[in-house]
Amino acid sequence: MSILAFDFGTKSIGVAVGSRITNTASPLAALSAKEGIPNWQLLEKLIKEWQPDFCVVGLPLNMDGTEQPLTDLARKFGNRLHGRFGVQVKYQDERLTTASVREELFARGGFRELSKGRVDSAAACTILEDFLQVHAE
Repeated sequence: MSILAFDFGTKSIGVAVGSRITNTASPLAALSAKEGIPNWQLLEKLIKEWQPDFCVVGLPLNMDGTEQPLTDLARKFGNRLHGRFGVQVKYQDERLTTASVREELFARGGFRELSKGRVDSAAACTILEDFLQVHAE
């Protein structure tokens, strides 16, 4: 069972693939986006290559759990994923994900590890692993 996860952003969308069997995720190349809209053809290639059972989209929430404008855009992205490719989409709270990933990557290799795409795809890994932990069967 493969799962694709996305760390939605308006300029870059992090991508990871994972499995319920291992409860782990691996980063894939981040997708460039223009105002939150990715290259749908590249996304279609990912869907065809990995044939996910479902996708997980990180929901950017405020620290108090309330929604923000980016939350609506992430949901819109998830709805488009479902509409275009017929894949089931689930959502995962992503509060503090990017901050913790940046801290971890910096500790491993300093500033050179902090490229935007690397951070976004590592955040997608964390989103997916958090989802798998919360929804362990």
